[in-house]
Amino acid sequence: MHSLENPREDATLIRLEAAEALIAQWTRRHGAARDQLLPLLHMLQEEMGFVGDALVAPIAAAFNLSRADVHGVVTFYHDFRRVPAGRHVMKICRAESCQARGGAAIEAAAAERLGVAMGETRRDGQVTLEAVYCLGLCAVGPNALVDGRPVARVDAGRLDAIAREIAA
Repeated sequence: MHSLENPREDATLIRLEAAEALIAQWTRRHGAARDQLLPLLHMLQEEMGFVGDALVAPIAAAFNLSRADVHGVVTFYHDFRRVPAGRHVMKICRAESCQARGGAAIEAAAAERLGVAMGETRRDGQVTLEAVYCLGLCAVGPNALVDGRPVARVDAGRLDAIAREIAA
């Protein structure tokens, strides 16, 4: 039974229950062999937006793995989020080609313009700023990925347009 005294706690419990139902549904459909762990994590990330620490124990139990095994996989792969991302996500390329074309300056300017440090989500939950290591657009860098959309040749003007789009 959920109480009205702590709605944040209730929301967390509801999300955990929903995630546990997704895990059970997945294992019924695909089995619980170790080779199904990564696909399950990707599905949870897609459905829930992140794979929080509270999910490690139920996943471990469903797959008959240790919590350390599951935690190790979640933390090893950079694409898995352990906390929710902001409403908008900007990823800036840190590969050598983009760095040679001024990527570090774009990264610093983005952090300042968006009001959030690299690897963080702004306090209001509007923007997450992250690093990515190669978008495959090396000839037209520096590059970014804004809400999954590639943006090439990021300069001060493009950065201002991106910031107007996502920072409001």
